[in-house]
Amino acid sequence: MTRPDRFPPLPPEQLTADQQAAVDELVASPRGGVIGPFIATLRSPELTRRLQRLGEYLRYNAALPEKLREMAILLTAREWKQGFEWDVHAPLAAQAGLSDTVIAAITHGHAASSMGPDELLVYSVFTELHRTRAVTDATYGAACRQFGEQGVIDLVALIGYYTTLAMIMNVAQTPSTTRFD
Repeated sequence: MTRPDRFPPLPPEQLTADQQAAVDELVASPRGGVIGPFIATLRSPELTRRLQRLGEYLRYNAALPEKLREMAILLTAREWKQGFEWDVHAPLAAQAGLSDTVIAAITHGHAASSMGPDELLVYSVFTELHRTRAVTDATYGAACRQFGEQGVIDLVALIGYYTTLAMIMNVAQTPSTTRFD
């Protein structure tokens, strides 16, 4: 059953000056346009601009390898049953070097036995954070040794950012092709 998109794209002729400025910023960004969560957030142009800037750093420049950034995004999409984010990022994760086995395991909500140490650390940080709302000293220490303090902070912020986007799109009922059980 298809659910109606609660925040469909706004017609260009109906945009306010603030909304148009946010659109212009999105078009000039690496995203190249108004897609996914930004269609809904455009109703709050200042939020859109701020989210875009934060997301640009976290997605493209965070202190983690691209493969691990994409893995964290997939874990978040799966946790929040966010099909649009999955549809966008599963191919990007594969291109960045995340194996099909790991992607398939995430799809089913578990770790793959073939995960490398860095992937297992991302999985552990993510899982502990979502299940206990904290990270153990052992996981924190291992993550700091592997990624550095900046990498740990960027990982947690990345998870939080994509959680925000997932919540927005779930409320908006953003259309997607992927459905999770």
